[in-house]
Amino acid sequence: MLFTQSTIQKIKSEISKIVINQEQLTDMSLIAMLCGGHVLIEGVPGLAKTLWVKTLAATLDVDCKRVQFTSDLMPSDILGTKIFDAQRSEFALRRGPLFTNLFLADEINRTPPKTQSALLEVMEERSITIDGDTTRLAEPFIVFATQNPIEYEGTYPLPEALTDRFMMKISTTYPGVAAEREILHMHDTGAIHQKPDKVCTALDIARCREEIAAVKVDDSIYDYIVTIIEFTRRTQAVQVGASPRGSIALLLCAKASAAVSGRDFVIPEDIRDIALPILRHRILLKPEAEIDGVKPDQVIESIMGQIKVPR
Repeated sequence: MLFTQSTIQKIKSEISKIVINQEQLTDMSLIAMLCGGHVLIEGVPGLAKTLWVKTLAATLDVDCKRVQFTSDLMPSDILGTKIFDAQRSEFALRRGPLFTNLFLADEINRTPPKTQSALLEVMEERSITIDGDTTRLAEPFIVFATQNPIEYEGTYPLPEALTDRFMMKISTTYPGVAAEREILHMHDTGAIHQKPDKVCTALDIARCREEIAAVKVDDSIYDYIVTIIEFTRRTQAVQVGASPRGSIALLLCAKASAAVSGRDFVIPEDIRDIALPILRHRILLKPEAEIDGVKPDQVIESIMGQIKVPR
C-alpha cells in the first residue's frame, strides 16, 4: 500500500501549490479517481472548482480535455461524429473530446438534458457508440464535472440516471480568512500561475488500483455498508434511497481510503469518512421534508449516528 500512499501524497503536494484550503475536495476526488469513479463538484462561482481540476490534470501524465458546457452544446460536440471521406468514399469517425483519459465537463448543469444524457453510456461502460459502431476508451477514464447550485438562473437539473453515475458529489466551501489572504498574496506575486509537476502516469494509477484490489474487507464491513444503504431506503424523510451502485461505491472507496492511509484492510472509519460525498446525491427527499428545510447531508449524518459501528 506504500506506493498508493506515496503517489497520492505527491499529487496532493503539487495541487496544494496552486489551490489553497480545499483538502476535502482533494482527498475525496483522489480516492474516487483511484477507483475509476467520476466526480461531481458543486459550489457557487469563484471557489476554484475548475482551477482544481485543471491543476490535477497538470499533475497527471495522461490525456486531458475540457469542454465548457453551454445551452447550445450538442451531443455530437462531445461524442464526435462520422463525416464522409470523399477520397476513400467512406465515412470516417471524427472523435470528440470525450475520447480522452480525464474529461472536464465545466458547468455541466448549463447544458440541456439532451446533451447531458450523452454522457450516460460513456460514464457507465467506458465506451462511445456513434452510428451503431462502439469504441472502447482507454484506461484510465474519469469524468470531472463542475456545477453551480441549481437555483441559479440558466441551469438545468441533472437527471437522476446521470447523477447516480457520479461516484461522488463534493460540495466546495469558502476557503476561510487566512486561506483567502494567502490566495491574494499568490495572485499579487504571480505564484498562482506556476505550473505543477507531472508526478503520476497511467501506469502509476494502474499500479495503485492493483494495490487497492488487494485490500481486505471483513464480513462485518459488508454488513455495515448494506445496513447504511438499507437505512436510506426506509428513512421517513427519504422518498428514494441509494441504489446498489451506492453500495459498490462505498466498498470501492473504502478500500481506496485504506490504501491511501497505508493499510491493507478496511476499518469502519473508512466508510464514515466517505459516506457524505457518496450518498448525498443518491437519495431523493420527500417534498414535505424539503419544505421543512431538511438537507440530504443531515439525513445521512442521522443515519450514520443510528447504526452500530462494527468492531
